[in-house]
Amino acid sequence: MSRLLLLFCVCISATPAIADDKPNVLLISIDDLNDWVGCLGGHPQALTPNIDRLTESGVLFGNAHCQSPVCNPSRASMMTGRYPHTTGIYFLSPDLKQAPVLEGVLTLPEFFAANGYKTMASGKIFHGGDKRFFQEYHRSGGFGRKLKEKISQPHGHPLWDWGAIPVTDDEMSDMVCAKWAANKLEKTHDQPFFMGVGFYRPHVPMYTPPKWFDMHPREKIQLPLVRDDDRDDLSQYAIDLTNLMHVSPTHQWVTEAGQWEHAVQAYLASVTFADHCVGLVLDALESSQYADNTIVVLFSDHGFHLGEKQRWAKRSLWEDGTRVPLVISSPGFDGGQRTDRPAELIDVFPTLLELAGLPNDPSQEGQSLVPLMKDPNKAWEHPAITTFGLGNVAIRSTRYRFIEYVDGSREFYDLSKDPHEWTNLASNPEYAELIAQHAAFLPKDQQPILEGESTGHNAYKAAAENLTR
Repeated sequence: MSRLLLLFCVCISATPAIADDKPNVLLISIDDLNDWVGCLGGHPQALTPNIDRLTESGVLFGNAHCQSPVCNPSRASMMTGRYPHTTGIYFLSPDLKQAPVLEGVLTLPEFFAANGYKTMASGKIFHGGDKRFFQEYHRSGGFGRKLKEKISQPHGHPLWDWGAIPVTDDEMSDMVCAKWAANKLEKTHDQPFFMGVGFYRPHVPMYTPPKWFDMHPREKIQLPLVRDDDRDDLSQYAIDLTNLMHVSPTHQWVTEAGQWEHAVQAYLASVTFADHCVGLVLDALESSQYADNTIVVLFSDHGFHLGEKQRWAKRSLWEDGTRVPLVISSPGFDGGQRTDRPAELIDVFPTLLELAGLPNDPSQEGQSLVPLMKDPNKAWEHPAITTFGLGNVAIRSTRYRFIEYVDGSREFYDLSKDPHEWTNLASNPEYAELIAQHAAFLPKDQQPILEGESTGHNAYKAAAENLTR
C-alpha cells in the first residue's frame, strides 16, 4: 500500500550563508487552509501564485494529511512528533505541556535550539503560547480586528463571520507577520536560524480589505459540489460526531440565508491574501544572503469544509477535513516535483532533522519524507493516520480512505473513482480484503482522553459516550 502525499513545500537552497554550513529553516504555517490552492486544484477559482511558485523550487506532497482535524492536537502532534492517540491530546485543550507523555520532550524549535540554532517566530505556529518555544517571538495581532457588529452571521460564535472590512493591508495581522519576517531576513545572523511564520487567514473571521474580495466577484463564485443524499450511507454516529462542539453555522442556515456564495468568496479572498503574505516572505528570502541555504516548509494544520458533506469548518475525518497543503524546498533537491504517496504533518519533524543533518530522534512516530523527495514514485508503506477523539480513526493510502468510528461503524472510499467520497463502500464484499489491509493500520493502543480545561471538551466526552450506548 502506498501512502497519500501530504502537500509539503520546501524551498531549494544551494550554498551555505553561515560559517558552520548548517542550513536555515523557514517554516510557514497557514491556518485552516484546505486544498483550495492552485497547485492542488481544490477549487477552480483559487488564486495562489506564490504557493504555486514555491512548488516550482520544491516538492509538492499532493496527498498530505493532518493528524487531527482540530488546531491544538494537529499542531501539538506536528511539533512533538507524536500522534494524538499517543499523547491523549485530541481537542482544543489541554495544552501540550499538560500531557504526561510529553514531559521532557523537546518541540521542533526547541530541538533546533538545542543544536545551535537561533529560533524566532511571529504569528501562529503552535495553538497558543508560542513565546514559550522560541528564543525570540513577535506577536502579530492574532485573528485581527473585532467588529462591533458582525457582517454576515449575526448569531453564534464571535469569530464566525465573513466579509470585506474597511482596513488597509498593513492593518492586517498577517501583514505585520510577513513584514517582520522580511525584516529578519534582511539582517545578518551569526547562527543558523529556525524561523516560524504563522499566518491566521483564512481562519475565521474571514475578513480582508475589499480589494481581495474584488478579485473573486460574488456573482461569479462557483460553489462546491454537494449531493442531498451524500450522507444517506453513513452511520448516525458519523453524522453526529462532526456536530459535537461545533460552533460554525449549519449548512441549512448558510443556504437559507443566501450566504453560501458570500462565504465561499470570503474564503477564497482570505486565501489569496494569505498567499500574498507568503509571497512577501519568499521575495525577502530570495533577495537575501540566505536564499541558497534555507529549507522552506509550507503547511496548513488541517482542512476545511465549505458546504461539502453539508457541513462547515473542520472536525471531520473525510478528505475535506484532513487534507492539507504541504511543500518542502531544500538545497540539493530538484524542484517542480510532486508525489501522491500519503504524507503526514507528523513527518515534518524527522524530515527537517535529516535535511539539516541533525541527530535522528527514534522516539518520534513520523517518517522522514526525504526518500520521497529523492524519488516521488518510491514504494511507500506508510499511510496517513488521522484521529478525531478516542476511537475515531481515518487511514489514508495513495488511493483509498478507510474510517472506523468508536461505535464500530465504518466507511471506505476509492478516491480514484469517487474524489468527493459520495459512495461508502464499507459494506461492499468486493472491498473486504482492501478494508482489512487498511484496518491493520488502526492504532493498537490509544491514550485515554486527557482532562481538558474547557466545558466544550467535557461536553464532547459526554456526547460521545451517549452516542455509543
